[in-house]
Amino acid sequence: MISEAMIARFAREVAKYPEEQRQSAVMACLAIVQDELGHVSVESEIALAQYLGMPPMAVHEVTTFYNMYNQQAVGRYKLNVCTNLPCQLRRGNEALNHLANKLGVAVGGTTPDGLFTLQQSECLGACADAPVMLVNDRHMCSFMSNEKLNQLIDGLKAAEVNP
Repeated sequence: MISEAMIARFAREVAKYPEEQRQSAVMACLAIVQDELGHVSVESEIALAQYLGMPPMAVHEVTTFYNMYNQQAVGRYKLNVCTNLPCQLRRGNEALNHLANKLGVAVGGTTPDGLFTLQQSECLGACADAPVMLVNDRHMCSFMSNEKLNQLIDGLKAAEVNP
């Protein structure tokens, strides 16, 4: 599960901290696990905890606190729609529901083709641009009207057909 290449990447992150503070690399190492495996399983949390010399529960607490860590396999495109109060006031819940209907999945679900996973998210820090969403934990999308949501989904689907 944890490959030698991953351990080498862990070591580069751990080296940034004094030896007695190697646990400080936990978030970077979790990102490496997710990058390599697609998600952070309980087994990978245990292996990482052993590597960092910390209790497995401490690693699990970090994994479950942040929504950027996937605890199960997700689709190729993970769509996080902000539903915090400012976004709710500017149609964030409507955007989330529109995507659920368009994709035919419940919030938290993945489309049968494995292409999209739809999640709600806490504040993404772009309240003035609401409703906002994050694609694959990296690309912020602002002012997401139903039309823009449709364009996004259709564009991502087209990119899969014509890479």
